[in-house]
Amino acid sequence: MRHVPDSERRARLAIRHALAPASWVRRPEDAARAVVALHATDAPSVHLAVWARTRNTTPACIDRALYEDRTLVKQLAMRRTLFTFPRDLLPAVMSSAAARVAATERTRMIRDLIRAGVAADGAAWLERAREEVEAALTQSPSALSAAQLRKAVAHIDTVVPGTSGEQWSAPQVLTLLGAQGSIVRGPCTGRFPTARPLWTLPSRWLGGSITAVQAADGYREIVRRWLYAFGPGTEEDIVWWLGATRKTVRAALAELGAAEVSLDGPAPGWLLPDDLDSVPDAGPWTALLPPLDPTVMGWKHRGFYLGSHHEALFDTRGNAGTTAWVNGRIVGCWIQDADATVRVRLLEPVSGEERTSLDAQAARLTTWLAGVRSPTGYRSPAMRVTHP
Repeated sequence: MRHVPDSERRARLAIRHALAPASWVRRPEDAARAVVALHATDAPSVHLAVWARTRNTTPACIDRALYEDRTLVKQLAMRRTLFTFPRDLLPAVMSSAAARVAATERTRMIRDLIRAGVAADGAAWLERAREEVEAALTQSPSALSAAQLRKAVAHIDTVVPGTSGEQWSAPQVLTLLGAQGSIVRGPCTGRFPTARPLWTLPSRWLGGSITAVQAADGYREIVRRWLYAFGPGTEEDIVWWLGATRKTVRAALAELGAAEVSLDGPAPGWLLPDDLDSVPDAGPWTALLPPLDPTVMGWKHRGFYLGSHHEALFDTRGNAGTTAWVNGRIVGCWIQDADATVRVRLLEPVSGEERTSLDAQAARLTTWLAGVRSPTGYRSPAMRVTHP
C-alpha cells in the first residue's frame, strides 16, 4: 500500500491549492477550482481567498466573475454552507449536496409550520410560497432583495417558531428556494468587503435552468474533485466536508476506483487511481488566508497542518478565523490595525527568513486592500488578543 506522509500531504496542499507562489493561478475561476469551491458565508473571504492564490487579481476582477461573467455562482450546499462554485460544477452540486440540504430544510420547515398552527399542510404552504416568489420575480424587471420579496409576497411575511426556541421567516423561505434551485443569488448591491445579494430566477441569471443529473453522479463528481484537491483524505474527512452519509461517500469512492493509501495517522486515506505518484516538496512558501478559507476547512482531521492551534484559531462553533502559514503548517493568524495595516500574530516560533516572508505577505495584502477594512464575524481567540 502506498504511504503518504504528512510532509507530502503538505506539499500537495501547497501545489494543488495554489498557495505556493510557483503554483499561483491566473483567474478567480482557477482559484475556486483549485479548492473545489470557495467558502462564501463570510462575504470578504471569497475575495481574500482568491487574492491568496493569484497574482495581479483585483477585487473588480472577482466581482466581474461573480456578477458580470457569472462564471462563479453562489449556492448553498455542503453542510448547509454558502459556497462560490465554478459554474460548470453547479449541475453536480444541485442534484446532490444542495438537494440534500433542501430536503432537510423542507422537512424541518413543514414540521414547524404544522406544529405552530400556521398551516395544516406544510408542504402545500411551501409550494404556494415557491409559486408566489417565482411569480413576483417573473413580473419584476429586475432582481429583488429579501425585503422587497417579503413585501411583494404577503404569504411568506410571517414568523414561524421552531422547536428549539428559534424562529424563522421570509429569509429562510428564500434560502430553501435557493437550495432547491427555484431561485438564485444574483446581482449584489454591495461590493467588497460587503455583500447584499438580490434574488432572481436561474433562467435570467444563468441563461437557462440548471441541467439535472442523477444524485449519485453529482456526488461522484464532487468527491472526484475533492480527492484531487484535498487528497489523500480519510473517509471521515470526506463525509464531514460533503455533509453526506458514509454510504454515499463509499459509493462514490467505489465508482471512482479510489485507491486506499496509508497515512501517518491511524486511519487510511484515499486518492484517485491515477494520482498515486509522489508529489515533490514545493519549496519554502508562506500565505495569509481569510476566515473559513477552503484550505483551513477542507478536512475534519487537521493535525497535519494545524498542530495544536485549534483552540486559538477556531471559534466554539468550529469556524476558523484568519490564518498564517509557513510551508504547509499554520503558525499564527493575521489582523488589521486601526489604520487597515495587516499584521501577523505568531503562535509558534519561525525562522528569520520565514518571518520576513510573512511580513512581506502582510505588506502585499495591505497594499491590495488599499485602506479597505475587511470586517468579519469569525474572529478567533488569537485574533482577539489585544497585544501584538
